Amino acid sequence: MSKIKFYFIFLIAAVVLISSCNKDDNNVPVTPPKPYAEQYPIDIATIESYLKANYITVVNNPGAVNDQDITIAALDADHPTSIWDQTVYPLKSRNVNLHGIVYKLYYLILREGTGESPCNVDGVFTAYRGEYLASETASGVTTITSKLFQEVKSPNTIFELYGTIRGWKEVFPQLKSGTSTPNADGTVSYNDFGAAVMFIPSGLGYYSKEQVGIPAYSPLVFNVKLYALKRLDQEINIINGVPVTDPDGVKSFQEDRDGDGYMWTKSELQDGVTTNPDDTDGDGTPDFLDFDDDGDNYATKGEIKDANGNYYLFENIPDCSGNTADPNRLKRYLDKDCIKMNQ
Repeated sequence: MSKIKFYFIFLIAAVVLISSCNKDDNNVPVTPPKPYAEQYPIDIATIESYLKANYITVVNNPGAVNDQDITIAALDADHPTSIWDQTVYPLKSRNVNLHGIVYKLYYLILREGTGESPCNVDGVFTAYRGEYLASETASGVTTITSKLFQEVKSPNTIFELYGTIRGWKEVFPQLKSGTSTPNADGTVSYNDFGAAVMFIPSGLGYYSKEQVGIPAYSPLVFNVKLYALKRLDQEINIINGVPVTDPDGVKSFQEDRDGDGYMWTKSELQDGVTTNPDDTDGDGTPDFLDFDDDGDNYATKGEIKDANGNYYLFENIPDCSGNTADPNRLKRYLDKDCIKMNQ
């Protein structure tokens, strides 16, 4: 079975950020989703109106659960500076080419953090507050309001970014993790963690798929805190027709060959880009999902072991000649002309 098929099976099994409700849709007419190019102008107008009509306050309370919590409220005489215009937390944006259009993803970095940054397929241990934007009309005046759908102040789950919405995958690599201190009462205090606010068009969120508490086509607002991260090793293999996790011994972030913090599948590449820098053998499956990175028909996990069958430390994986000192060497598991199994 081809590696491309492995990848599609993996997609089917991917974990989503927030579980949706399954509905019995027998005998219910299916309405085709709106075209992305039709919905995006509505979303971006909604988001920009919200940014210009509201101000933000941020709690700075190191070690407390509410550290880096936010409040967003309508402008008034005491708070005349909008999120759009304020400079304490400069409004940033990323252009995301997807669905044949260019999305603008706005976000604020409340605090960068002091630890390590995740790549966009790592695991993140995060507290978060999620809201969706909706238009309300009263007395002929339309306003954009935010409505809470989920808040997690004391997380107990690590989210795998590869399986979350695109908005999360775009912003989390801009943050760094923090530190943690156990308390006498069994709780944990987190400090110096990265925190951000994302304003996500529905095309980078759940789009037409209604979620628990979230209507279809809703732009989203997330306040996130990156307490810690987990480096993952994500290859999938097929055993007796069943997809199973089959790590190749190289962590996914170490397979980010261009070092930009982002790894994409072929369908997620930027417009006009045909060569994935993180796909060594060009087979359409990026290295972080590929059990044979260099396409020599020998599994990566066998090419990064020593003669005793033990994995080399990543930084000590030799090239084909056995050299481990040259920092610019081509490690042998990425060299299709080199077959060195367990040696």
